[in-house]
Amino acid sequence: MEFYLLASGSKGNCFLLKDAGTVIQIDCGSTRKYLKECFAKLGHSIEETDALLITHDHSDHISQLRTFRELPIYSPVELPDVDTFRVRPLQEFFIEKIKVTPLALSHDALNTTGYILDDGSEKLTYITDTGYVNERYFDLIRGSDYIVLECNHDPDTLMQTGRPYYVKQRIIGEEGHLCNEDCAEVLDQVITPNTKMVILAHISQEGNTRQLALKTVCTRLKDNPNVSDLVVAAAGQYEIAGKGESDEEIICGSVSYHFDLEHLAQRSSS
Repeated sequence: MEFYLLASGSKGNCFLLKDAGTVIQIDCGSTRKYLKECFAKLGHSIEETDALLITHDHSDHISQLRTFRELPIYSPVELPDVDTFRVRPLQEFFIEKIKVTPLALSHDALNTTGYILDDGSEKLTYITDTGYVNERYFDLIRGSDYIVLECNHDPDTLMQTGRPYYVKQRIIGEEGHLCNEDCAEVLDQVITPNTKMVILAHISQEGNTRQLALKTVCTRLKDNPNVSDLVVAAAGQYEIAGKGESDEEIICGSVSYHFDLEHLAQRSSS
């Protein structure tokens, strides 16, 4: 699997997965200019994409829908002036040889959905924009090679911002966004020795910092016996993170941690 988180946060979200000739995109938020620049860096064109998966209809996830409207689009909700294939929780479907399992999330947008992408040898879980992750999904997520998981806010930092109180209550509520501690709790439950990389996503630029999100998660995971060679990266709003064609081609962005520090040093010096 080759995958890239191109944009992540309240200003836009977009993810690209390439696997044995199949290309799947999740969401199409951000600016057209930025996404075009990212595609150019990756040597990718829209025409090469086999399907676009939509998580929900908030603007930071579908703002560039018009650009991608000619693609086969899978969505949990109807989208204006676009034909879609309807997605429903736990109703698996295939895009070429990749099995897609939709997961129902808890957010203040109708039918917000996460996805598990499985090619038969590797599995990736993508979950953002949810107040919590239902424990009944843990067995499905467990053993994922790669996990993209929301790590939106630190509650204390959020409460110190100048945002209106009702906005703060929305964010910390069960239909809001996943906080650092809850993200760490989920990861502690679902990572296995098979898990190679975790990307902390949708990090608030006001109610959190990438460094704090990373510290909270890694502190929780440090005693987990399954993190002997795990890379954890904290995604920026406009910074590519992911994995290239080879297992060694890890794109961490500027804020990341490798639990095997000796291996990290060897990689950095090569």
